Amino acid sequence: MHPASPHQHRSRLHVGSPGSGQVQASSSTETFPLTPQPQHQHTVHIPPSASLPYQGLKTSENDDMGCVEILATAISVLIMILTFPISVFICFKVVSEYERAVIFRMGRLRSGGARGPGVFFVLPCVDDYYPVDLRTVSFDVPPQEVLSKDSVTVTVDAVVYYRISDPLKAVIQVYNYSHSTSLLAATTLRNVLGTRNLSELLTERKTISDTMQMSLDEATDPWGVKVERVEIKDVSLPTALQRAMAAEAEAAREARAKVIAAEGEMKSSRALREASEIISASPSALQLRYLQTLSSISTEKNSTIIFPLPMELLTPFLNSHSHGSHQQQQQHNMHPHPPAPATPLHRHQHQHHQ
Repeated sequence: MHPASPHQHRSRLHVGSPGSGQVQASSSTETFPLTPQPQHQHTVHIPPSASLPYQGLKTSENDDMGCVEILATAISVLIMILTFPISVFICFKVVSEYERAVIFRMGRLRSGGARGPGVFFVLPCVDDYYPVDLRTVSFDVPPQEVLSKDSVTVTVDAVVYYRISDPLKAVIQVYNYSHSTSLLAATTLRNVLGTRNLSELLTERKTISDTMQMSLDEATDPWGVKVERVEIKDVSLPTALQRAMAAEAEAAREARAKVIAAEGEMKSSRALREASEIISASPSALQLRYLQTLSSISTEKNSTIIFPLPMELLTPFLNSHSHGSHQQQQQHNMHPHPPAPATPLHRHQHQHHQ
């Protein structure tokens, strides 16, 4: 506020005394000097007619009763008085901790909202009451055949958990909230799954369940129903598609197995090459390898006897044999055999030809 301004324009709210319970609002502006006023705490009382009943739910409970309604109510009270010892068992009703009762008098909702838990009073012949269970209820969504986004037909079923959050709306706004919620859940399941691919249906169940829960909760809020949880139970695929997917997965596993086996062979060959280089550098290492092989064979029950024979013992014999065969080949090349004489048959043929 500017310090030089001597006045201020403000909308005035007239608040009565705490006992009067009256509030008067004025939209006109007044000019008043800026003088310090003592601060007094006043309680503002708002009449019930100034607020919307039951979160915008319009009812006729505050309307005036007609002559017929007044007459019927008076007769009901008279009957209750005349049959007083017995009427007590009829007029007093009890609802449990998990229940609420919505009462109608001559078709009109009684003021005060839902009753319970405990004892409440009804008039005979003119009052009707409907108990509503507030506990969480679950139901199975029937299996739905859904065409996914990639044109694959699957069968999906789910389970839905819900409870009544507002008994008045559950009785007044919808005829049968349980059946309506069940039908809406089946429709929502088909709508949500129709926008997903097959791979998403199989791998993103949690995301799909959360999407369905939010959609159902928003749709059933005007009915006083709170959808707590939605779970996808099973996704059934056609038999032909299952076989095709199994064959594809088997082929992929076989391909990976072949790659792994090839990599193992390559690594083993490298290890064998390194081992052969190490053994060739030390001749005694080969003898130790022989002994190790014999010890491993002897642990098994068999009749096989393996005796390692060093190749150095056979080297002189192999060299002499190869040298003798080489000399024979040289002699054969130096003295070729003379051609064989012609046979008598050949000579006879030669004479006849002459």
